[in-house]
Amino acid sequence: MKSEEFKALQNPLKEKYRSDPATARVTLRASGRLGEGVTCKIDTGKAMVEAGLHPATGGSGMAACSGDMLLESLVACAGVTLSAVATALGIPVRDATVTAEGDLDFRGTLAVTKDARVGFKDIRLRFDVDTDANHEQLVTLLRLTERYCVVYQTLLQPPDFKVEMRSSAGIVYA
Repeated sequence: MKSEEFKALQNPLKEKYRSDPATARVTLRASGRLGEGVTCKIDTGKAMVEAGLHPATGGSGMAACSGDMLLESLVACAGVTLSAVATALGIPVRDATVTAEGDLDFRGTLAVTKDARVGFKDIRLRFDVDTDANHEQLVTLLRLTERYCVVYQTLLQPPDFKVEMRSSAGIVYA
């Protein structure tokens, strides 16, 4: 897609959001249902994914690990954002790979020790880009990709959370 086509696609949306900011607010949802064994089936909107325990916590390795899914979500969002930014700026990218790695200490998840963090300690995101873009263009491409990648920004600046649990008897915890 050429930069002009991309801008023509997005400009009406941008104008709509400027004139009516409420139309820009969208609530995304994910849902799942407990499955066989220790799994949860996630409806991605495209296919059903069964998430389960990572082998380091006793899983078989046959179900998707939610930690892998988080990194996959980051890679997907970062890749789409990189492509969109490159297109908008008219930077030709022949090919690109996006890789995310995250370090976990499963002692935290398995309650082996309270000193071990539950969740990723470090996440590394890498872009390998085949392009003739100069240094300045690449710096801009990376800066804007980081700025506009929803998953990256959410991980970087965690949102406020509200958690509640409901049972057939009503709200149990909120």
